Amino acid sequence: MTTPALSAPTRPSAVLAPGRAALAALATFLVVGLPTDILPNPLFGREIPVRWWEYPVLAATVLLTAAWFGIRSARETGTAARAGGGGADRPGLVTAGVMTAWFAVACPVCNKIVLLLLGTTGALGVWAPLQPWLAAVSLLLLAGAVVYRWRARPCMDGGCADGTRADEACAVPARGDGADDAGAGRLVTDAAPNR
Repeated sequence: MTTPALSAPTRPSAVLAPGRAALAALATFLVVGLPTDILPNPLFGREIPVRWWEYPVLAATVLLTAAWFGIRSARETGTAARAGGGGADRPGLVTAGVMTAWFAVACPVCNKIVLLLLGTTGALGVWAPLQPWLAAVSLLLLAGAVVYRWRARPCMDGGCADGTRADEACAVPARGDGADDAGAGRLVTDAAPNR
């Protein structure tokens, strides 16, 4: 009795997924921009005018979310098991970052939760000064998620220091000095660094 040969996982043509990134950018732009009335619309209003720093926070949130969704994961290419799991696939940091950004750029007195907890005076005196800090935390969460997903992406450029094939995920990314992280001193030739 013969057993059928296992087929190798199909390799995507690139590490990036620009279509998915564009959809994520549009969705984030609308989900954060419309209810916070940064994007003027007839459905939502705002008691406090948009502050200058809310526009760049919205733009950075959109770009970082698009970057996270645009990076193909090891799970998508079938290399998650060989790479030690698919932790970079979990959107927890991205979800937390986008939700935190939403609270950061929303009108301080339009948020019913804040008004119930702090009242109008507390919303303007306590919550409003905290919102720029909340925006910074949200951008750090999003940037951390993008960096983590980038580092856990499949090794499509052949730049793995541990000799991993190009269709597998890098367990040890190549370093620019030619030595791998284990200290074995192997030279990586004809490979671009994976960082």
